[in-house]
Amino acid sequence: MTKLSQLMAAAFLTAAVMCGGTVMAQNNDTELYQILNRVTTKETPNYVSLSPKMQSLVTIATLSTLGDEDLLSLNIAKALKDGVAPVEIRETIYQGMAYVGMSYITRAEKVFMQECEKAGIALPLPSAITVNDDNRFNEGLKVQKGIFGSGIDAMHKAAKEDEKHLSIDLLTGFCFGDTYTRTGLTLKEREFLTFVYISALGGCEPQVKAHAAGNISVGNTRQMLIDALVVMVPYIGFPKTLNAFGMVNEVTAK
Repeated sequence: MTKLSQLMAAAFLTAAVMCGGTVMAQNNDTELYQILNRVTTKETPNYVSLSPKMQSLVTIATLSTLGDEDLLSLNIAKALKDGVAPVEIRETIYQGMAYVGMSYITRAEKVFMQECEKAGIALPLPSAITVNDDNRFNEGLKVQKGIFGSGIDAMHKAAKEDEKHLSIDLLTGFCFGDTYTRTGLTLKEREFLTFVYISALGGCEPQVKAHAAGNISVGNTRQMLIDALVVMVPYIGFPKTLNAFGMVNEVTAK
């Protein structure tokens, strides 16, 4: 990046004004930003009942999935300013590691650490790890079965020998043992954010459906899932949003 580009970027960030669950650029008066500003700061708050904190975490999870470092940086800064605990933001980002992949999540963590440094927050934050190499699988299995029930046993039993490491060892040990057992967020919050991550990916409707059902299982509501999609739609677009909404409808049809 040239010196001029750096100065322009700094000027843009300095001019940013942060509103609601998103962040807009004050001096960017293009029609595109006018539309985005209206949707995210004027319309969305009228249609969702999620707390401001959860709206911020949904936005952070969504932008972490999409790899938008500029908007992610501004939204993390706003969340910190609004009193969202740094550990909650970090754990929101970490919750996506088994769903969108480490490449995107390490990038989001870098942005988070930069914003913490700007805010004068001491790093590293306290560890949230509660498992070790010996018990991560069993502890993950407890969480997995607590969300999805005895069907996990049937899935493990039906797994072919050449797929067990992927569909049993890694899925249970990494996805649940290394992720869901961490402190900093509740189980309900983690399952809710998992739904956000997978919906933001797009093209993963079977998994969206499974985790929509998982959310209902742990006590989250249909309205919460719909609210999350309302917050997400300006960033992920309507095709992904409507596909995810269709999965919510299938799960909650009864």
